[in-house]
Amino acid sequence: MEIEVKDEEKRVNIWLTRTESQDQALLDSLKPLYKEYKAKKYLVAVFHSGNGNMKESIRDLLLYNKTRIRELEIQKEKAHDYAR
Repeated sequence: MEIEVKDEEKRVNIWLTRTESQDQALLDSLKPLYKEYKAKKYLVAVFHSGNGNMKESIRDLLLYNKTRIRELEIQKEKAHDYAR
């Protein structure tokens, strides 16, 4: 487990391995930490290690983002053309 406190962003990142993510006692032990930082108005983000292939997941995410950006560009162009 890695805990990263970003005071300037008022955020706490908690990184858990697959094994730690499945350890209910460990997850329960984090509750006081959540409470402490919530009182300080920090956002607590918990990242759980995944089970998939990272290379394939990143590739798929990049392809999706590229497609989505192009869709938004086309919508913007259509809206601009329609406004004329």
